[in-house]
Amino acid sequence: MKKMIGKLGVTSVLLIAMSMSLNAKEKVYKLKMATTWGKSTTPLIDSATNMARLAEEMSNGRLKIRVDTSNKHKAPLGILDMVKGGQYDMGHSASYYWKGKDIDTLPFTSMPFGLTAPEQYAWFYHGGGMELMQKVYSKHGVLSFPGGSTGVQMGGWFRNEIKTLDDLKGLRMRIPGFAGEIMAKLGVKVTNIAPGELYTTLERNTIDALEWVGPAMDIKMGFHKIAPFYYTGWHEPASEMQFLINEKKFNKLPKDLQQVMIVAMRVSAYDMYIQHYDMSAQAWDKMKKEQPNIKIKTFPTPVMNAMKKANNELRVELGNKSPVLKEVLDSQEAYMKKAREWTKMSDYLYLKDNL
Repeated sequence: MKKMIGKLGVTSVLLIAMSMSLNAKEKVYKLKMATTWGKSTTPLIDSATNMARLAEEMSNGRLKIRVDTSNKHKAPLGILDMVKGGQYDMGHSASYYWKGKDIDTLPFTSMPFGLTAPEQYAWFYHGGGMELMQKVYSKHGVLSFPGGSTGVQMGGWFRNEIKTLDDLKGLRMRIPGFAGEIMAKLGVKVTNIAPGELYTTLERNTIDALEWVGPAMDIKMGFHKIAPFYYTGWHEPASEMQFLINEKKFNKLPKDLQQVMIVAMRVSAYDMYIQHYDMSAQAWDKMKKEQPNIKIKTFPTPVMNAMKKANNELRVELGNKSPVLKEVLDSQEAYMKKAREWTKMSDYLYLKDNL
């Protein structure tokens, strides 16, 4: 499986999988997938539903996957446990949601000041990331695959402008993952709230700020009506979702259907990435015209420097606690140093000279 993932291109694997499926016996395999997302959480939910559709089409109907949203199973942040325990065969979520259960899973979504989406995809498939991810998830009896990236996420919606570090102290904010640890170190009262409860929590003044994703997904949530200060990103430069599969269930599938699933996940993940990019471009154009009250801000340099300092300190602390986590973080850092030189030469210098 690992050799197939890393060595063959998507098109080659797709053709092989389809050919194998057409020649196989017509037994139908039915799986259930739980997602963190609600029915309207586009494009996150689309990655899961598109994967199920592709798998059924490529298998000539031999593989049917039922996708249950959080509206049905009522456990949006419990996906890992449900897949691990066999309640569901598959899941679609974000790896950093269960940092409290297994800190080693944290980096496979995104790390502050870390890899961009193209860099992270390259790390996954050509820099050893897939092997490290399977190493981490194997102890749970679960396989994990990239499930779609949102790219750089915005830094969040705030009721009041952040001018100094003192403005962060005591601030109540929804922000998950490692970024939450950084904010907590700077005095923020951090909480993690399921997607479907974000607006209500902000509206009821339970929190003062929150981060969600970016224009594509934020525009329909209405956060700007309450918290008009919209900060640029730093904390999630490549937020990758995850497909989780119960390993025992996966191993019981015929080999050709295993490859069908791998291809369907990879294709739907990339489709989500480009879909979200397009949605964000259109949404931001609309927001600029129709929501003049939104104030775009970048965190002041002293605040950003404090975030970077806290990030570096916490990475060392976590690495000392978990050798496996340190291995993953070191791998990402080494790959970023190599890839970032090309990112600068290509994307950065091009944009710098053409904006």
